[in-house]
Amino acid sequence: MESMNPESNQEPPSLPKSLHTALNDLHRRPYPHVPNPPSCKKRASVALVLRVRPAYDHWPDSPSLPAEQDQAVSTEHRLETFFSQSWVQHGSPEVLFIKRASRVGDRWTGHVAFPGGKRDPEDTDDRAVAIRETSEEVGLDLTTNDYIYIGNLPERVVTTSWGSVPLMVLCPFVFLSTRSDSPTLKMQPTEVASSHWVPLESLLSPSARTVEYVDMSQRFANRGGLIARLLCRSLMGWMEFAAIQLQPSESLNCNTTPNPDTITNQSSPSIFQRWKTCCSTAASVDSTRPLHLWGLSLGILADFLDMLPPHTAVRLWKYPTFTSPDLRFIISILTYRLRKRNILHVRSGARAVISNTAVDSQTVALPVLQEPNTQHDHNDVGIGGLGVGRYYGASDKASDGSTYAVGIMLRGYYEKLRVAIYVFLAWRIALGSVAAVYAWKFLRDRRIRR
Repeated sequence: MESMNPESNQEPPSLPKSLHTALNDLHRRPYPHVPNPPSCKKRASVALVLRVRPAYDHWPDSPSLPAEQDQAVSTEHRLETFFSQSWVQHGSPEVLFIKRASRVGDRWTGHVAFPGGKRDPEDTDDRAVAIRETSEEVGLDLTTNDYIYIGNLPERVVTTSWGSVPLMVLCPFVFLSTRSDSPTLKMQPTEVASSHWVPLESLLSPSARTVEYVDMSQRFANRGGLIARLLCRSLMGWMEFAAIQLQPSESLNCNTTPNPDTITNQSSPSIFQRWKTCCSTAASVDSTRPLHLWGLSLGILADFLDMLPPHTAVRLWKYPTFTSPDLRFIISILTYRLRKRNILHVRSGARAVISNTAVDSQTVALPVLQEPNTQHDHNDVGIGGLGVGRYYGASDKASDGSTYAVGIMLRGYYEKLRVAIYVFLAWRIALGSVAAVYAWKFLRDRRIRR
């Protein structure tokens, strides 16, 4: 029997139409500027570049807009003209990602990310940094009429994973390509290993959600040395972070090859060298591994995906945890009530974004939140890289009262996680002590029997 409700017969809006609405909203309501925290001068910017890939049955006659668009024309009008085209309405929106080149000493070596980099003294503003870095890294000129500047996503403070030292303010900017053909990318070999266009539809799909395993013992590299690292790895195992497995529609590898002389002159590594490499703090980058988006870049993407239906970024996200079974169990018990409470807050909220998914093995991205009348240190971010502490910048509420960049799901979670680790260490020490006592008694009894 057919439903009599006329709304049930209405088809959901297409992804291009939803994207049009989201981009208009982002342009009309830009996020506030975040000033640098004390003792931190560095800023960095990234570019989230969008395009629409035409379908075979709706191929456009021309790769560019029907008429040349003047930059003086309003952004709303340019967006309306672009999305009114038939090939756009039936096309597939996509996002550009890069896989960073493997470099020693780079804390983001081999990560999947957006084009971008640090601000130089000659850059006029944060947006100019994103434009310059995109041109240098992948060869796209975002200042031409083929691109529409939309606006900025929430800016965040990036700190070191150990404690509260701010590294930089990270500023994401959104650009839309108005051409139907695939732009030619000129990738910088020292910065970019490959580029990938990924459909928005796959990024929104629950099937693309996965986890990234991170060796947390790297945190002990400069503090407790190799012994502390091996002990940490054996006790806590690996840490699991939320991630998205990318399914690109188009990929391009950087056309560089190793120097043949360096290959022939290399001798086979010794057993000691292999063991040293295994214990090295530098993460090995395997080109055959799946493309996982996580950490800082996932936080930026989560801000953007939350603007698009079905608005399930919160429900699809998973809490960070560890692979060690007993530690995992302790965390689940101690955070059970907190997770239920935060989920209720999310469901009652208007516009919440999980910016705190931007946490990786060496950094944490802090959302923009101002807490007036507090006695807490504004640099306090809990245990290294796992805390969310106090934030810099403007209020967490926009002019219309909607909230953003608060990380509702993670409120209080890392404080509980720190307690869980202490409980876990006490449990392991007690367990080890009991095992040692029983082993000592067993050996003593055997000696007496002899």
